[in-house]
Amino acid sequence: MNKKTKKITAYIVGLGLLAAAVVFFTYYKVDSVQVRGTTHYSDEEVKKMVLRGPLASNSVLAPMIYSTTDTDDVAFVDAFKVTQINRNTICISVKEKKPVGCIHYLDSYVFFDRNGIFVEGSKTRDESVPYFDGIQVNSVVMDEKLDIKGDSVLNTAVALSTIFQKNEMIPDHIQFDSSYSISLIYGDITVQLGKDEDLEEKMNRVIAILPKLTGKKGILHMESVSTDTNTFEEEKEPVTAENWNGGYDEQGNYTGDGEYDENGNYVGARPRTALDEAIENWNGGYDEEGDYTGEGEYDADGNYVGPKPTQESLDAQENESDGTSADEESSGEESQSENESDYNGDDSGDYDEDNEDYSGDYDSGYNDSYDSEY
Repeated sequence: MNKKTKKITAYIVGLGLLAAAVVFFTYYKVDSVQVRGTTHYSDEEVKKMVLRGPLASNSVLAPMIYSTTDTDDVAFVDAFKVTQINRNTICISVKEKKPVGCIHYLDSYVFFDRNGIFVEGSKTRDESVPYFDGIQVNSVVMDEKLDIKGDSVLNTAVALSTIFQKNEMIPDHIQFDSSYSISLIYGDITVQLGKDEDLEEKMNRVIAILPKLTGKKGILHMESVSTDTNTFEEEKEPVTAENWNGGYDEQGNYTGDGEYDENGNYVGARPRTALDEAIENWNGGYDEEGDYTGEGEYDADGNYVGPKPTQESLDAQENESDGTSADEESSGEESQSENESDYNGDDSGDYDEDNEDYSGDYDSGYNDSYDSEY
């Protein structure tokens, strides 16, 4: 075979391989990616973590190249496995670590599994994992059991985590006090569970009661399964003019000052504001001629008392008072500084010069006696 024939043959073979490659990558082009097995990351986040290369677009090559257990830089993941579903679809299966709880240690969150093994550390908290406050550890080593103070607290934490996962009622955080009594924090509601006894039954009641406490603030006592002790101690905000919801009379008519709300519930008289107090204490209302106008700046005896207070005047007075206090303090400091400067510069100089004998005796006595003694 001569050189010309070889070149033609090589050219044909090259074209054939190129055509085969085009057909291969076109026919097995990935159009759809499924993600399974993750609760910590979105599908898009998993795709970006796993399919990081040009061959990820081929459904035959992707499973061979991108399945990996090298996940040291990915929190909560043990491994990624890529499989081909059909010629245009691949699936990324995520094998996640299974933390049941986390604690705060130094400047990080430490996540542990049901055996108390430290499985992951992170600067940010995962809201889907129960956070325990009050679990103290002596040391923390990755992939080793946490050295937790208290023999039974780990079992309690695991039991609570299992209950939370079943009912999807994970608190904002769980507190253990010094005697390991349990409190659950749900926003403004604190649920006191007491000791690790009848946790399943207690939580069943908590789950049934919590929806009825929406919008309230206080403590739900659930230390015992006895219904007599399951009470809610509501913490009510003090009634002010801003949150007072009255204004209706006993007949349900709105008067603005009535002592009932729109549902007929007694809520008491409208709370007094600072403006109400200021107007009551203001004794003006007369003009310069002594005639009562209701808005005059003089009292009944003709003494000037200023205009009738308004909210604007009260606000301005408060701002002026704050500014004056700051100015006076600054002025006082400057005055003190000037006085000190004058005394040290002039008075002390004249004093030393006119009283050389005294100054010398003072310095000598100070150096010989004070320094040597101390």
